[in-house]
Amino acid sequence: MRTTGTYLTTTTLGESVRAFVPHALPPSKPALAAEAFAAQNRAAELALARLSGVSGLVPSVDWLLYGAIRKEALLTSQIEGTQATLTDLFDEEAGFAIGNTDDVEEVTNYLRAFRLVQDNLRNPAGLPVSMRLLCDAHRLLLEGVRGSGKQPGELRRSQNWIGGTRPGNAVFVPPPANKIGKLLTDLEHFIHGPAAAKLPPLVRIALAHAQFETIHPFLDGNGRIGRLLIAALMEHWQLLPEPLLYLSAYLKQHQAEYYRRLGAIRSDGDWEGWIAFFLEGVAVAAGEAERSIVAIASQVTADRRRLLASPKATPASYRLFELLPMMPRFNIERVRSALDTSFPTATAAVKLLESLGIVVELTGQKKNRCFSYQAYVELLTS
Repeated sequence: MRTTGTYLTTTTLGESVRAFVPHALPPSKPALAAEAFAAQNRAAELALARLSGVSGLVPSVDWLLYGAIRKEALLTSQIEGTQATLTDLFDEEAGFAIGNTDDVEEVTNYLRAFRLVQDNLRNPAGLPVSMRLLCDAHRLLLEGVRGSGKQPGELRRSQNWIGGTRPGNAVFVPPPANKIGKLLTDLEHFIHGPAAAKLPPLVRIALAHAQFETIHPFLDGNGRIGRLLIAALMEHWQLLPEPLLYLSAYLKQHQAEYYRRLGAIRSDGDWEGWIAFFLEGVAVAAGEAERSIVAIASQVTADRRRLLASPKATPASYRLFELLPMMPRFNIERVRSALDTSFPTATAAVKLLESLGIVVELTGQKKNRCFSYQAYVELLTS
């Protein structure tokens, strides 16, 4: 059986525990058995290629990104226990009153961290995939929310543990703090070095994500940053032209298996089982994203056709319609501001779309009315 690390005895909170220190990547003694996941890798690569192709169905890829990035932000946060919904996120962006503001703020912080990483990777002068970049993202992730007192943006300086009520009955104890610097340097070398280049990109991502989760370098937010690393490496190795994949949906749906597969790397040396699980997740998530894009494209096309056929359609109503996929919940003032027009013109545009059944009013009030591009919202939240 392959060993994937060594145990060190360390003391934390007065208890003696065995902390796991992973070997550097790639796996060795024996090397990865590529045939164990070759079929899954082909299927995942094909699914990503189809997803890339189908994104051309809509006039603006920004429409697709609006939903996809928010779904990933929401689902990766839900894995960690937040209760926010996609509708909460849309309502918060529209300026509507929402109940669970703390949870929504955590999701919004993930969006900010994601944009920071993407902006750096797309800027020739930006940071590459590195712990420095992930620390910057971590700082944004924990800013002003639960975990803000746990050294945002800094590697942990104390021992942590996963599961259990105390270190002595923990499910897993990551490496001691004094080992983290070397382990992360090794991980960076793997990502950017020649050893990784010999493996398929998706396999490299699976390895890097699992290794990051094992190192668990922060006091809080490791899961979300580890999943952000997946998105960063998809960008780094140019596997998708845009981040249209929300893999956290699959990981959330199979959360127990996700954690079990990560644990089996450490306990049984089973890298192949983890990689096969990860690749299957990519294929399934890409297929779901592809179906979602087709459904959204069909809905938007049908609604646009309805608007174009209306004798009452105006330039303002056309412009408003094109904004709806990135502004699915709104009030009249938001429309007035977005269109840079008068209140009566904005009101007339909204009323026309409402009369055509494209948008619906949510409050039933005469004043302070709120509207939703409901069919689109339901597609995104289904």
